Amino acid sequence: MSVTGRLLQAVEREERAVLFTVIEGEPLGAHALVLESGERIGSGIPEEMLAQASTLIREHRNRILETGETKVFAEVYGPPPRLLVYGAVDTAEAMCAAAKLLGWHAIVADARAKFATRERIPSADELIVAWPEEALAQVEPDHATAIVVLTHDDKFDVPLLKAALGTEAFYIGALGSRRNQERRRERLLEAGVDEESIERIHGPCGLDIGAESQPETALSILAEVLAARAGRGGGHLKGAKQRIHAEVVE
Repeated sequence: MSVTGRLLQAVEREERAVLFTVIEGEPLGAHALVLESGERIGSGIPEEMLAQASTLIREHRNRILETGETKVFAEVYGPPPRLLVYGAVDTAEAMCAAAKLLGWHAIVADARAKFATRERIPSADELIVAWPEEALAQVEPDHATAIVVLTHDDKFDVPLLKAALGTEAFYIGALGSRRNQERRRERLLEAGVDEESIERIHGPCGLDIGAESQPETALSILAEVLAARAGRGGGHLKGAKQRIHAEVVE
């Protein structure tokens, strides 16, 4: 099968892959496709670049790779990232609406059936009525999944966060005041979660933009999610030292 044919197949199957194309140097225009499974098709791309496929897929950022006189554009394909929100509160709807603007797949879960309804959360792609562990078992969070906890109840927060820390989710956030965060930390320690794992939790979640309303809070949280996925600090671009867009990796 050709590189193009296999790429189309991968897109249809929602497989993750990287398409490498020589844009400067020889052989100009050469293509190679590397799938997350390790499958490779095509030739003409330096091995040291192909070996970066797994990292590129996890970062989900297109890159220009460079070695010697050869430049290669690495284009990442795959299903959209997923946002799992636990707690079918009003902020959950605001987060789903914003996530859909990004092209993300938004999931809201809650053990309370009267809250997790299509009328309350119309923007969610999926609604799950389940307790924390069951909800995570259904979603199966991977390295392209962000998890945000919006409840303020230990019977939901603690088991959800503990289970989330056992996944590859690239972001785990918990809404609430610093006092609430400290209480959650104590409960997680009591539940057997170690300090190092707890440090993975963004809490209070969100960037400091002075958010007050639910849409503003949703924006604050999603901005931090995006920054975490890109490995950025979320500060002002004016003072940023990194490239704003596609990076050249030598």
